[in-house]
Amino acid sequence: MGAVQRLRAQTGPAHDAVDAAFGGHDLGDRIAYARFLTAHARALPAVEAVLAARSELPAWRERTGMLAADLADLGLAMPEHLPFVMPDRPGAAWGALYVTEGSRLGGIMLARGVPEDLPARYLGAKHLPGEWRALLAAIDAAGEAGGEAWIEGAVSGAEACFALYGCAVG
Repeated sequence: MGAVQRLRAQTGPAHDAVDAAFGGHDLGDRIAYARFLTAHARALPAVEAVLAARSELPAWRERTGMLAADLADLGLAMPEHLPFVMPDRPGAAWGALYVTEGSRLGGIMLARGVPEDLPARYLGAKHLPGEWRALLAAIDAAGEAGGEAWIEGAVSGAEACFALYGCAVG
């Protein structure tokens, strides 16, 4: 089983819990949508700051600016973000990147439920053609090179990222 399959399998419960926690927001309602974005803004900047400092990761594109712009359009400032402590293990940053970039896929689906009069830059920030597949291939290659310890580290990074989002919405 490759690294990506292991990440999906082992972080599935954490992913489902975060999806359920965020699923209670009616994105068609301005106030509920603002709460949804605010919760994301409590987590995303912290994760992206940690990822930006990691030189071993492949190229990725930040979304904090889009999230801040959407909140500003709703008349809101960025909230103080929660601290994110990356597990000190090989592969951990890759696991957090997997979660962060994977959320673009769900964001595109959620953006369909946002009315046209509400900003949706953040949720509408889809991958460029081939970008997601390239990341998954890079994760699998890094996992093959790093072995079991690397894959376990990637899982721990992904779980830490999901936990942060769970705290942000709580």
